Amino acid sequence: MKDEDIERPPAMKVRQGIQNAMTQSLPDKRFSEKNIELVEIDIALNDLGWNFNNFKILNLTDIHLGQWINPEYLDELIDYVNTLNFDLITLTGDYFSYNLNDYDQYLEKSLKKLNAKEGKFGVLGNHDHWMSADRVRKIFKNADVVDLSNDVVTLKKGEDCLNLCGVDSCTVCADDLDNVIAKMVKNIPSILLAHEPDFAQESSQTGLFDLQISGHSHGGQLIIPKFETTPFRGPNSTKYPVGLYKVGDMTQYTSKGLGTNSFRIRINCKPEITIITLKTTKRKRIMIE
Repeated sequence: MKDEDIERPPAMKVRQGIQNAMTQSLPDKRFSEKNIELVEIDIALNDLGWNFNNFKILNLTDIHLGQWINPEYLDELIDYVNTLNFDLITLTGDYFSYNLNDYDQYLEKSLKKLNAKEGKFGVLGNHDHWMSADRVRKIFKNADVVDLSNDVVTLKKGEDCLNLCGVDSCTVCADDLDNVIAKMVKNIPSILLAHEPDFAQESSQTGLFDLQISGHSHGGQLIIPKFETTPFRGPNSTKYPVGLYKVGDMTQYTSKGLGTNSFRIRINCKPEITIITLKTTKRKRIMIE
């Protein structure tokens, strides 16, 4: 997948200055549980082994640290996340907006504090590449986050296996799905982390992925009541901007994310923490004596 928006946005220094001024001027700079939506959904995967039934994945995306979200807010949010019930954490990109230098140490501290029994796994978003992909990957390493950009890990529980895959940002043409496919264990359930939701058009055509988890769109920052969709759709989030979709045989889930870009406004579109509970479609045989 290609996109015209490959280069960094113009006037980066100006955007950084405006971003800092906006963030410092906020009247409410602290995290509050009432201002965030905890979205809990069940997603069935074909041939998922019983050892992974009720396996819980917590997804965080689009933190955009330094633009509306400050280090104190993020630290308190992480404390809240650590009180929730889940097995594994996924991170789907855009940890910064236009300023990394003043915030990298805070992101590393917060990500390192995240607790997950089965590990922490992440991919990068377009903003992370515009800032410095190498530095974000260093933060991942120091915070014990496995970088899944164009990579795969195979999770095992007893005799059951599950592929957890990741693809790098397609907005900056860093995606390499062929490399991911080459590394995958075939014929087992597979989940793909992809920052941009419209990458589902490409990933679904392979027939290899059961679920794709994405962010990028911020839910359009405005969701139309009753219709539960948004009229505001940017590059690579025009088709699947918010919520749950079926793309061919693959399920696509797009989170509303935590932060915002440019404007702080969110209408009927609270910031989101997502917990996905995996369900098996297999039937368990009960022996009756």
